[in-house]
Amino acid sequence: MAMVPVLAALLGCASQGPTRQAGAGQTGDLTETDALHDRLDVAAERYRAGQARLASGDVEGGREAVRLASSELLEIAGHCRRISACDLDRVFATFDALLAQPAGVPGEDLVASNDPDASGEGSPVLTDLPDAGRSVNLLNGQDLAGIIALNGPVKAALVEWLTWMRPNLVTAWEQYQYMRYLMWPEYAEAGLPEALLFGILAKESGGRVHAVSRAGAAGPLQFMPATGLRYGLGRVDGFDTRFDPRLATRANVLYLNDRFAEFNHNLELALAAYNGGEGRVGRLYAASGERSFWSRDVFGRLPPETRDYVPMVLAAAWLFLHPEDYGLEFPSVDASPATVVLDRAASINELAICIGNAGSRDGWFRVLRNLNPRYEAHTVIAAGTELQVPARLIEVYRQQCLDAGRATLAADLAAARKPSETALAATAGSYTVKRGDTLASIARRHRCQSPQQLARSNGIRAPQYLIKPGQKLRLSGCRG
Repeated sequence: MAMVPVLAALLGCASQGPTRQAGAGQTGDLTETDALHDRLDVAAERYRAGQARLASGDVEGGREAVRLASSELLEIAGHCRRISACDLDRVFATFDALLAQPAGVPGEDLVASNDPDASGEGSPVLTDLPDAGRSVNLLNGQDLAGIIALNGPVKAALVEWLTWMRPNLVTAWEQYQYMRYLMWPEYAEAGLPEALLFGILAKESGGRVHAVSRAGAAGPLQFMPATGLRYGLGRVDGFDTRFDPRLATRANVLYLNDRFAEFNHNLELALAAYNGGEGRVGRLYAASGERSFWSRDVFGRLPPETRDYVPMVLAAAWLFLHPEDYGLEFPSVDASPATVVLDRAASINELAICIGNAGSRDGWFRVLRNLNPRYEAHTVIAAGTELQVPARLIEVYRQQCLDAGRATLAADLAAARKPSETALAATAGSYTVKRGDTLASIARRHRCQSPQQLARSNGIRAPQYLIKPGQKLRLSGCRG
């Protein structure tokens, strides 16, 4: 079921906290708790009814019923955690019972597989677009290249990708090749064009699985926490599954298919909703009389970020389909996947150091991080652990990372830490300002990082950077 991973994610997240049961010594509104438990029973029944509709062949109606019931269950669980008298065990038991039931549609997996050799089998996206055998460049029966309008905004986006952002596009291509076996099967099974997946990836994260935006969006396809939770992404055993390339792609497909259904299969509106929120785009779409994304009533009222986002995704997808027309050369990448079992404990940082360049201009740090997103770069991974790597690195690992000299060097370097600002402040000396001093002269004399750093350490504001004789300055980060 498409929404079952949401329940599993919530269970994994909530189970980390202590279990609470209502008792005589606890406070809380028991009447409100009873009402919440009643809502739980009703939502669970609606969920089962939706499964029954799926089993009977009513895929569209059953999926919508399950989605609504799942949203209600999530809301109840969140509310329960805020009420001391609410019985979380009862909520979890209900989720367990629902998760234990067989899927309503034959061939649909209840639990997302993390087996890299599974090639996306059992993906729930098949129930959304059953005509999955169509050409990989088609969207709703039309060639994607015919759907993308090369208008002014898209041409302007092409200029950006082909000039100062060309290195970003090529890097995104390379990183995508190594993750393709994890991401592409989800689009292939849904019958969605691979060029669209690449366009979104290139614009959202540039192929960096651990990218996090200032707004809190995370992962290769940049899901916000709430949206991710709605589409099966959340914390499981402490890991944020928004960083999982396969699961993030699965959620992306589900989200886009929902928007296609909402916006009459309009690609630009679906992308606008992905960036700017379906609520805002939906209101503009309805108010405009269901006009296209490019109409003044829609495009002109969207925030600049979304007006930029959609053409950039479309332009990247276009270049994916027609690189030779623009003198764009995507490098050939040997991305055959493999599994290596660590013979000795090591972190991703250590492995990147001991493997070295090994035929790659940029080394292998990013690839190793992307393929093994559950591990922080500095975390030492136990011997015997299986890691996903490009097949070409297996022999390099055996030759260079098991060598005592290289492995010891890598471990020594990876264990080094920069001194923290707190530590620097604790050992910092001081200086009393004299007549004629400037921040620049003081920073130069005491070998400080910069006058600006000296100003920040002492709360001195730009742009005047005023100091006066007799003022004491802390020489944080200075070396003499």
